Amino acid sequence: MIYLTYFVHGTSVHNEKKIVAGWEGSELSKLGEIQAKKLDRLTKNKDFKIIISSDLKRAFDTPLIAFSSKQKIVQDKRLREINVGVYKNSKVSDFKKIMNNHIDIPFPLGESYKNVEERISSSIELLKQNYQNSHIAVVSHNAPQLALEVLINQKSWFEAFDSDWRNTGY
Repeated sequence: MIYLTYFVHGTSVHNEKKIVAGWEGSELSKLGEIQAKKLDRLTKNKDFKIIISSDLKRAFDTPLIAFSSKQKIVQDKRLREINVGVYKNSKVSDFKKIMNNHIDIPFPLGESYKNVEERISSSIELLKQNYQNSHIAVVSHNAPQLALEVLINQKSWFEAFDSDWRNTGY
């Protein structure tokens, strides 16, 4: 068994502007940096065997700020946000209207949510092989988190979208 604690990266510049970043190199905003600093205090009693982060800047900077003095942080490109292709830098409100259309069908010049699911499944298999009975921290993005809901909690993608804490508030 693996004990997984999942953290979404701190607020990014794109988040604050309410635009979609996808694989864009969006940086943490001032608020995101504050959130990352608080993360260290919130997890001070946790002992993570390893911290694995997406290689996108906003995700990797979050644990660097929060945990850098404690442990090594490993980047894994499989933990990247979904590649939204031509929809990068679009309004989040517009993007949410088309998300359901790209569960199986890739975004133009991008990937599908099933592609993200495959990446996350591959990452989970590696964790199972190397970190049995360990507490792992993962720092990533929205789509990988939803893929975990699909893979671990056996939700459909529609259920994962509908129950996302960003929509429900908890």
